[in-house]
Amino acid sequence: MSIRRTLMITSLVAAISLSACGGDDSSTSVSDTSMPTTETPTTETPATEAPTTTIDPATEAMMYTEAGPYPVGVTTLELAAGNKVEVWYPAVEGTTGAEFYDTRDFVPPAIKALLTADVPARYDYTAGRDAAVADGMFPVVLFSHGYSGIRLQSTFLTAHLASWGMVVAAPDHWSRDLFHVLSAPVGDRDSATGELLGALDLVTSGNDDPASLLQGHVDVSRVIALGHSAGGGTIVSAAKDDRVDGYISMASGVIGMGGANATTTAPPTFVNKPSFFIAGSVDAVVPVDTVTRPSFDAVPGPSRLWVIDGVGHNGFDDFCTFGNGSGIIGVALASGLGPLLDAQPQLKTLGQDGCIAPAQPVDLGFPIIKHAVTAQLRYWFGDDATPVGLDSSVADQYDLAVTIDSKD
Repeated sequence: MSIRRTLMITSLVAAISLSACGGDDSSTSVSDTSMPTTETPTTETPATEAPTTTIDPATEAMMYTEAGPYPVGVTTLELAAGNKVEVWYPAVEGTTGAEFYDTRDFVPPAIKALLTADVPARYDYTAGRDAAVADGMFPVVLFSHGYSGIRLQSTFLTAHLASWGMVVAAPDHWSRDLFHVLSAPVGDRDSATGELLGALDLVTSGNDDPASLLQGHVDVSRVIALGHSAGGGTIVSAAKDDRVDGYISMASGVIGMGGANATTTAPPTFVNKPSFFIAGSVDAVVPVDTVTRPSFDAVPGPSRLWVIDGVGHNGFDDFCTFGNGSGIIGVALASGLGPLLDAQPQLKTLGQDGCIAPAQPVDLGFPIIKHAVTAQLRYWFGDDATPVGLDSSVADQYDLAVTIDSKD
């Protein structure tokens, strides 16, 4: 972590401490999205007051855009059925390594053989494979990928969270992952929920297993679910489990969802747990006005909604970095698979949304998403006494404007 970043964090923590000690306990901020206990869900805000005038909004907005103090470790586990589960975690000091995944490895062999174009199709990041875990007990984030996604699809974010002291577990959902969408789906919505909670069981069991890298490092009292697209429905379902304390929904929702992310027509039942919805203003797959905002309006508080200008559906995964910026669809088109995609128009639309106009380059949206998700998790997990850079004061501090709403 850079000296500048260290100084920023030190200054902010000091200011928050002063604010918490000298704040006015008679009022609370509507931006405070609280973590309830698993025994008695609550919508009350914390006793400490969020800093108001003592912190520069520009500083707050940038706090968690860069990697945190921990090197990143990564390992691959497996559910009983065979689903792979990727786990990112804080690694010991001095850990180094270069990791990558190639999206062509996640399609059926017959299709992979056709993806011959020499265009980018892999995502590279810094992490140590099977590195030792850093000292300490770390909270858990359960990540659920979207339709035609994969467990690794949002590594830009999942690895980032590990650098800030979190264990992130992401299973492949066979009912909708890229391989099975292009072959034969296995399971349904309920099985996806079971896979996500199975990933929690997997990392939890490692706490007592001498052969596990995670032995003695998983704090099972702090668990949040994070989902993209169809994963948004999975995390709402998983949040009914008493072990899950809240959820963050990206490019998703429940009210009025259709197409690849279709839900039942029955009115949804939301658990009384904190939530955070993050959406892109130009998402045509899951539109903000008909899906995400109505879902935010329907859930019990506390809840928060961020809408990022110029971000589309795949602005929340790595895929737009492939195909020279045109996504995994660009890889297929460059390989001469246009006729195949023409026969699957829904898949083509889903794969390109957020990668091409009117969307802005994903490099502009990634820092915003990193900060928002990291800041919310750190507050819920108790690492930050008050929310850092999550209220409307930071809405104009990024390269892309953000519309921010919250409710108690």
